[in-house]
Amino acid sequence: MAKPMIEWETCGICEEKKEQGIHLYNMFICSECEYNMIHTEPREEKYHYYLQKLKNVNQPTLYS
Repeated sequence: MAKPMIEWETCGICEEKKEQGIHLYNMFICSECEYNMIHTEPREEKYHYYLQKLKNVNQPTLYS
């Protein structure tokens, strides 16, 4: 029996190919970056890095 293909996606934050993560509209965010973003305080320098990266998220247009 053949193994199922594992689909790797490029994380919109760290820009590395990862297997697990979430999709936020059109952006894939790996599990590691998701964890790091959740645990970063607004006063930390990395917080502003995440904000800049998240500006690349585009909400899809809903057609009715």
